[in-house]
This record gives sequence, structure tokens and C-alpha cells, in this order.
Amino acid sequence: MREATKRVAAWFGLTAGLSGIMHGYYEILQGNAKPGSLVITSIGPPCVPEEVWNSCEPAMTIVPNFLITGILAVIIGLVILVWSLAFIQRRHGGLMLIVLSLILLLFGGGFFPPLIGIVGGIAGLKINQPLIVKESSGMLRFAARLWPWPLVIFLIWVFGQIAVGYFFNEFLQRFMWFGILLIFTTLPLSVYSAYAYDLQNVVGKE
Repeated sequence: MREATKRVAAWFGLTAGLSGIMHGYYEILQGNAKPGSLVITSIGPPCVPEEVWNSCEPAMTIVPNFLITGILAVIIGLVILVWSLAFIQRRHGGLMLIVLSLILLLFGGGFFPPLIGIVGGIAGLKINQPLIVKESSGMLRFAARLWPWPLVIFLIWVFGQIAVGYFFNEFLQRFMWFGILLIFTTLPLSVYSAYAYDLQNVVGKE
């Protein structure tokens, strides 16, 4: 089993699940109301998307009701949590995480959480696949040395931005492009460094 890859898949799944639950909680607070369109903001009034760093947590839903959407997002988020903790290493664990993340996208779980879950699912597809041992390149050795820091940076930023945004909303608004760039960089880098680390472990044992 690719242990580092398993950790990446599990942590990405946990992040997607927790974030989906958070979106669902805010949608439940909006009550038994009908959204104005397919695309919604999870956080309702008095939140103004243009005035807060998280744009009031945008999402989409195919259910025309905030309360039902929120309940479904919470349930799906919980399922993703449990699946990522207990079942991601199974034969179809990665595929199921991808499917659950797509369902989360359709039922109010936001846009970034499903993306994170899908990347985790893609990594999960490789957990039990045998590693093809080949001559280790300099890039692979470098990536292996990076592990687990891309994942650590990703987790610190994703969860830490909530506190930063609460106390320094205007600052985070101004530099949110950097946060988005950081997420899109550390997502694939976490997967690649985990793969390189697993491969180096196999090479080292030979």
C-alpha cells in the first residue's frame, strides 16, 4: 500500500467533508427559503459577497430550498468524513470519494470542497496499485524530500484562513489571489510528493 498517498487522499477527503458540513450549516441557517438561482451563497444576509474574503461561501444546488440543501450537504459531508477515515484504502475507495464529491457539488457543498475531494479521490485510485520501480530521477528525489510539507502547508492555509479572515478581512480580501494560487499549487504537489516518497521507500528497500 502507498502509505503517503493514502494520507493525502484521506486528508483531502476530510477537508472536503468538513468544508461541506460548514457550507451546509450556513445553508440550514437560511431556513425554508427558495434560492434565486442555481448558484447560491451559503452564508445568507447580512453577509455581502463583495465585502468579505470568502464571498459568503458560494455554492450551487439543484434543490430549490436552502434548508433541504443544507441538510443534504451536512449528511454528504459526514459520509465523506467517514469514508475518508475508514474506507479510502479499499479497492474502490478513491472512486467513491470522487462520486461523493460530485454529489456534494450538486447539493450545496461549495466549489472548492468538491474539487479537493476529487483530487483526493484521484490519489485514492492509486493507493493499492503497485509502484513500478525505476531509476529515481533528481526531480523525484527532490519531491520525496518535500513530503509531507506541501500537505502541511495546504492544511494550515485551508483551515487557518478562517481565523485570518475573521480578524483581518480586508487584508485577506486584498491577497486572496495568493491563497487561491497556494491551494492550486499545494493540491497537485501534495499528491506528487507523496507518490515520490512512496517510490523512494520502495527503491530504498531493494
